[in-house]
Amino acid sequence: MEEVFKIIERLKSQGVTMLLVEQFAAAALAVADYGYVLENGRINVHGPAEKLRNDPAVKAAYLGGGH
Repeated sequence: MEEVFKIIERLKSQGVTMLLVEQFAAAALAVADYGYVLENGRINVHGPAEKLRNDPAVKAAYLGGGH
């Protein structure tokens, strides 16, 4: 998994646009510019990745923290 995310970072630095679907939300949001959080097949929340990483509700529900 580490190698895959290193490759994603390298491609991003080269200006490659991509769609990443990942269950490990913390890792995905670490490399993403923008994120969509799906719950039961619907977009539950979306926004800039940094905003999602720092959102207490997103942390509590998807990133294992936020208390």
